[in-house]
Amino acid sequence: MKAFQVHGFEEAPKLVEVAEPTPAQGEALLRISACSLNFADLLMSQGKYQDTPALPFTLGLEMAGEVVTLGPDTEGPAVGTRVAIYAGQGGLAEYGCFPVDRLVPLPDAMSYEDAAAFQIAYGTSHVVLNHRARMQPGETLLVLGAAGGVGLTAVEIGKLMGATVIACARGQDKLEIARAAGADHLIDAKTADIRAEVKALGGADVVYDPVGGAQWEAAFRACKPEARLIPIGFASGDVPQIPANHVMVKNLTILGLYYGGYRNFAPEVLTDSMTQLFKWYEDGALKPHISHVLPLDRADEALELLRRRKSTGKVVVTP
Repeated sequence: MKAFQVHGFEEAPKLVEVAEPTPAQGEALLRISACSLNFADLLMSQGKYQDTPALPFTLGLEMAGEVVTLGPDTEGPAVGTRVAIYAGQGGLAEYGCFPVDRLVPLPDAMSYEDAAAFQIAYGTSHVVLNHRARMQPGETLLVLGAAGGVGLTAVEIGKLMGATVIACARGQDKLEIARAAGADHLIDAKTADIRAEVKALGGADVVYDPVGGAQWEAAFRACKPEARLIPIGFASGDVPQIPANHVMVKNLTILGLYYGGYRNFAPEVLTDSMTQLFKWYEDGALKPHISHVLPLDRADEALELLRRRKSTGKVVVTP
């Protein structure tokens, strides 16, 4: 079978032929139909991600497909069941073996592409805003990187939770995508004074930041007293240093969020969140924005779209 693998951190990932895997006890073999890319895939390919697997490994954190067979003495979804999984690796391949207790059956109306694009982006935003920030109706949410894979979902979920949403993104085309997702106010990160514009709108109660760098600094200075700020990534490449004295004086709260960490210490947080998200999907309240769908033999192009910030929403690869 074909798999898109990393064999060295100083070389580009490549499509290789490998043996089809056999599921062990507690695992299922999936025929993978769609895999969504994340910024973490770029970091993993360079050995810079906190959960980078040992070499060689197959990229692709989240995927959807069909159960082909179960491992010995294993109870799980029946053969033929359509499922999704956030596995952390292995999605950019034709087949893969994954723990049955992490497989999530798909709603009948959900396509494989939507399922692959759904889990991390919507899950991250829902856990951030609901579980960590405890955001309340009527609060003001500032979303940086608002047209990106996770930022766009924060706009959608923020509106569903009753917030006033300020979307910050680079360029009018991306801002229009955020507007279509429900943003109330738009700020062009390429040209605007983010701090001044947010303060003119009354300031932010919650800041959702997958960008870091100068945008974090501007957002930090545009917060209301008792605001909550959540760094969830550093797409700018610049990890900000947080001045504790300013946090103290303005009574701010900084909330870390590593979505994947909950798999190990509180998996029920992810399970409960995904149950609510799938319900919103079935009700028609959520719909993943997928800007590009490419086949497995063009996985390198798919990664380049992320690297060059040429995508909006999600990029999906279809083995």
